[in-house]
Amino acid sequence: MLSKIAILASLVATGQSQLAGTEQEEVHPKLTWQKCTAPGSCSNVAGSIVVDANWRWAHGKGGYTNCYTGNTWNSEFCPDNEACAANCEIEGADYASTYGITTSGNAVSLKFVTPNSSGTNVGSRVYLLADDENYEMFTMNGNEIAFDVENGEIGCGLNGAVYFVSMDEDGGKAGAKYGTGYCDSQCARDLKWIDGKGNAEGWKPSPTTPTRASAPWALLRRDGPVGGQQHDSGYVVCENESCGGTYSEDRYAGQCDPDGCDLNPYRHGNTDFYGKGKTVDTSKKFTVVTQFHGSGSSLESISQYFIQDGARIDVPESKVVDGGSVIDEAFCDASKELFADNLRYQELGGLAQMGDATGKGMVLTISIWDDLYSNMLWLDGVVYPTDRNPGDPGVARGECALEGSEPATVRQKFANAKVTYSNIKFGPIGSTYDV
Repeated sequence: MLSKIAILASLVATGQSQLAGTEQEEVHPKLTWQKCTAPGSCSNVAGSIVVDANWRWAHGKGGYTNCYTGNTWNSEFCPDNEACAANCEIEGADYASTYGITTSGNAVSLKFVTPNSSGTNVGSRVYLLADDENYEMFTMNGNEIAFDVENGEIGCGLNGAVYFVSMDEDGGKAGAKYGTGYCDSQCARDLKWIDGKGNAEGWKPSPTTPTRASAPWALLRRDGPVGGQQHDSGYVVCENESCGGTYSEDRYAGQCDPDGCDLNPYRHGNTDFYGKGKTVDTSKKFTVVTQFHGSGSSLESISQYFIQDGARIDVPESKVVDGGSVIDEAFCDASKELFADNLRYQELGGLAQMGDATGKGMVLTISIWDDLYSNMLWLDGVVYPTDRNPGDPGVARGECALEGSEPATVRQKFANAKVTYSNIKFGPIGSTYDV
């Protein structure tokens, strides 16, 4: 429901990096967005998008043999991580035919399932570019972002997401031109390229999911204080289970909080607020405006409102704790205590610590995806975690049943689904709309 804001990380440029192939020219689809100074005072910016490197074809240098097939690295090309980078080339993308990604003016559409000449593509993740070599960088504190959403085809088990990621402006080499540099506080272990090298060592293909695999290597951002000790802010390469995250034995073991502080109106008793036929009717186009209150490296709160049929719709107050119309420290403390959520968010510094990231340049990320870990029940399931009492506060997150949101089901049921985001605006708080 809400734009995801996470403390995330990027690849670090090194002497050895991925190689760019020459079989498919990389042509970035154009996407216009607007930079605003006041309501009605917005100017067009000619941007473009790039698909993440994880989706790209990687093959042996100067040849056509895959470096990666299904969920397994080619051991000839990738006996270790550095050899993989030296032997493999990543290719340009045929955005529409291979990935179902199209743009038109100020709109970008992502198809969920796209049959193509090489098989079938599932989901995608794209970033907004300033030019062919650099990501557009957004500093959030004191500013707001607005965009239109058409997600009526998105059902249970699917997530269309717009969020910001802390990444290097140039993406690390092979660079932003090829969509490198993504990571997040979940300590994603399925990234194929880490710190300019292949992620082949310790790679573990899933025995049940043909496209799923993981490795002990990942990237995350750390911004102290951590565990009572001050750490320098920066990007780190995770090399073992101690980094925590979704696919670790201990989700909360790492230096980043994997949960954050969420404001889901459904969890707070406002079950008629968001959805098809509800106050924000997702069967029709609507606008989301997200505001980051603060300045410099200080983030005081995050608020959000919607616009539909020309009317402003504010997020309602929580029915179970004080507040709930904005994310601030008091709301986060109260809701996490009532919902019996993990407190790692507070331990690592909460909203104040997050402000260090949102006060620096971040990359706009747009994606459509399914969830092989928890079937997206964390977002809108009738019970999550699934071993909790459904009647406990905050356990019901939405109307999606425990059965039927599995990726195998979703990829058949919503094979033709797509999501469209358009009319992206960015500027100081109050500048994108006056409603």
